[in-house]
Amino acid sequence: MTNQPMTDQPATEQPTTDRPVRVMVVDDHPMWRDAVSRDLAEAGLDVVATAGDGEEAVRRARACSPQVVVLDLNLPGLPGAEVCRQVVAQDPAVRVLVLSASGEHQDVLEAVKSGATGYLVKSAGREELLDAVRRTAVGDAVFTPGLAGLVLGEFRRLAAEPAPASAPAVPQLTARETEVLRLVAKGLSYRQIADRLVLSHRTVQNHVQNTLGKLQLHNRVELVRYAIERGLDEEL
Repeated sequence: MTNQPMTDQPATEQPTTDRPVRVMVVDDHPMWRDAVSRDLAEAGLDVVATAGDGEEAVRRARACSPQVVVLDLNLPGLPGAEVCRQVVAQDPAVRVLVLSASGEHQDVLEAVKSGATGYLVKSAGREELLDAVRRTAVGDAVFTPGLAGLVLGEFRRLAAEPAPASAPAVPQLTARETEVLRLVAKGLSYRQIADRLVLSHRTVQNHVQNTLGKLQLHNRVELVRYAIERGLDEEL
């Protein structure tokens, strides 16, 4: 099984910093938690914390400020979706990659609505997990095959619902920010957008971060939904 961003094309981009990605692993099974942590550490990632239940996960995420939280959904205490919601609420810069035994559509959609950036099933191999964590760290939305289409389909369904009568004014984006946003909505990775627009990977990331700030959104998943709601994925 291979994971993928919200696109049918594979990509192998890596974080643009030389510092190791700071990762926290949350799972209630000690052997699984230890195995994932060991694989990540052996690959050069910085495992800054682990947790075995929901409350512990929220506390430790607040204390150690990981870049990526690898999160199981089936946890004692707080369920994984609520852990995701609280972790992202206390630090919107944190990216959550769900690693779950469940591939049920309801679980996937609940995780994404709670703020998860990506979703990988536990049948994925070691290299697939490492690639997913690294891609999550640079902002890509990474999903087990078939699940990306599910998420985009749900966003399109929600976009078809009537907008609230008191919807706030849309902030003004530059032409380049709009162009990048359109390609994000189509499911392209940052590397693919950079190649398409003949820009550096870092420049694309900067445009996305500026757009997130203007729109008061927290992550790429929210950005994709915003763009789809405005029909940007259907333009050009």
